[in-house]
Amino acid sequence: MADFQRTMPDAQPHLARRRGLWSYTRLDAWLLLLILLLCGYGLLVLYSASGGDMGYVIRQAIRMGTGLVVMTVFAQLRPQLFARWAPAMYVISLGLLLAVLLVGVGAKGAQRWIALPGFRFQPAEIVKLVLPLMVACYLANRPLPPSFRHILISLVLIFVPVVLIMKQPDLGTSLLIAASGVFVLLLSGIYWRYIFGALAVAAAGLPGLWMVMKDYQKQRVLTFLDPESDPLGAGWNIIQSKAAIGSGGIEGKGWMLGTQSQLDFLPESHTDFIIAVMGEELGMIGILVLLFIYVLIIARGLVIATKAQDSFGRLVAGSVTLTFFVYVFVNIGMVSGILPVVGVPLPLVSYGGTSIVTLMAGFGLLMSVQAHRQMISH
Repeated sequence: MADFQRTMPDAQPHLARRRGLWSYTRLDAWLLLLILLLCGYGLLVLYSASGGDMGYVIRQAIRMGTGLVVMTVFAQLRPQLFARWAPAMYVISLGLLLAVLLVGVGAKGAQRWIALPGFRFQPAEIVKLVLPLMVACYLANRPLPPSFRHILISLVLIFVPVVLIMKQPDLGTSLLIAASGVFVLLLSGIYWRYIFGALAVAAAGLPGLWMVMKDYQKQRVLTFLDPESDPLGAGWNIIQSKAAIGSGGIEGKGWMLGTQSQLDFLPESHTDFIIAVMGEELGMIGILVLLFIYVLIIARGLVIATKAQDSFGRLVAGSVTLTFFVYVFVNIGMVSGILPVVGVPLPLVSYGGTSIVTLMAGFGLLMSVQAHRQMISH
């Protein structure tokens, strides 16, 4: 018995080293594996959607690599640091949104980018991450569920950047960013009477929203209701995307053998409407594989959120995960014709820049919450 007790201390450091070899990276293995799988699948589809242009694939891979670096860096930082930095990041992001309105770069009738030597970026993408951090930081330091006063202050924090983004104009992104902040409120345990009251106010405010919408935004809604009313104009995109998805059937026409995308009938085939390319070439099976990966990522994010050991971690992780779900749902919904076209990319599949890095940073937050929870529990 004495010999057994003497050998255990020598074995324990060895076991600890084996357990800590991977945890030293503070990356969640399951989440990382799913993200890499999604990125690989996305590059495969992008190559076909771009007509076999390796330039798109290489640029996308570089952006994904940059995002993975950002994700790794974020995973190393304690959630408390993000809570401490949230107010400063919120103020900076508001300053960037104001800069967009004053000196931003315009394209396709919208002014959404800031140009710097060698590249440009979209500040609204940064707000996707900063806003839930700010609202979570505010609520986590107060009794939960929040009082009516704290709910109002949180809504003001959400309202200010949303209005600035609507001014660009970018109604779709502004509504999705508002959702990221509202998710924090919902996860804070807000009373149901407040939720029903907010829904009633929102329903009453729909006519007012219609009055402030730009003409092209109104046209998108009308096209959603009746795309055949202008089949060669505003309804062209949605008609072609539904035709592409429907023609793919169960097994699809084969990789790079689609007609709608390869013959350029489908506009924006490598960005917002890339899932239509997938539906035509890889069929329902290809889309189901993609959806399965998305579901696993969302499920892992919700598990991390439920196991968070403080309110801030739980609110941030839950909001990041639910916002990711909304982006997937809105993109697939608009391409399949069940939602208006709002210009939302398919996460980690559509060709993009700032959005990819922002998504990866959000996953880094999830990993930070998970890794430091495990450190505390050990």
